[in-house]
Amino acid sequence: MWVFGYGSLMWMPGFGFTSQSIARLSGYHRALCIRSTHYRGTLARPGLVFGLDWGGVCDGVAFEVASGQAAGVLSALRQRELIYGVYREARVAVTLTAPQYRVVQAITFIAERAHPNYAGPATVAAQAAIVRGAHGSAGANLAYLINTLAHLRELSIRDRAIERVGVLAAAYANRVGIETSSGASARVTALSSAWKNKPCRPAPRRGKLKPGDQHRFGHRAALVRW
Repeated sequence: MWVFGYGSLMWMPGFGFTSQSIARLSGYHRALCIRSTHYRGTLARPGLVFGLDWGGVCDGVAFEVASGQAAGVLSALRQRELIYGVYREARVAVTLTAPQYRVVQAITFIAERAHPNYAGPATVAAQAAIVRGAHGSAGANLAYLINTLAHLRELSIRDRAIERVGVLAAAYANRVGIETSSGASARVTALSSAWKNKPCRPAPRRGKLKPGDQHRFGHRAALVRW
C-alpha cells in the first residue's frame, strides 16, 4: 500500500513504512482550505490546515507500507483524518519522481467541499491573518505552517502560494512580538533567505494539456495546467 502525504503527514506520518519517494499528484493542489477548530485553532478562533483542493498539481511524499502492516496503518489514518468528515478518503494515481520514476496507486485524503469546515480559496493576506493568531491543542497554527514549509524546502519542493502566506504571517508575528514554541518566525526568515538564494524544484509550467493527458489523468485532466 502507498500513502500520499502533502501536509503534516510528510513530516509526521505516525506510521511505519518501508520506503518513501517524492511524488506528484495531478488534478489537485495543496491549499490552506480546511478550518481547524481543535488541533490548530478553536471554535472561537479557527485556524487553517492543509487539504487537497481541485485543480493544478501537488508535490508531496509517497510512503510505501508493507502488506502485513497495511490494514493497521489504514485504520490509524482513518482515525486521524476522518474524524470530522472534512476529508474524503481517495485512491489516486501518483507519479514517484525520486529516486524511482513510476506511477502507483496511493491512499490520500481530499478536502470535502460540502463540509462546513471547508474554508475555500482566500487571499494570501486573509490566510496569513488567520494563521498568525490561531492556536489549538496541538500548538500554534503558524508553527504547523512553518514546519510544513521547512520540510518542503528540505525536499526541494516549491509551493510559492503557501510560501507567501508563511512569510507574511511570520513577519507580522515578529513585528508584534508573538511567541511560538517552535521559533517559527525566525525559521521562516531563514527559509525566505534560502528560497531567494538557492533554486528549488520548479513548479509545473502552465499551458495547454498535451495530447493523451485525458487518458493519463482521468476525468480531472481538464483542471491540470502544465
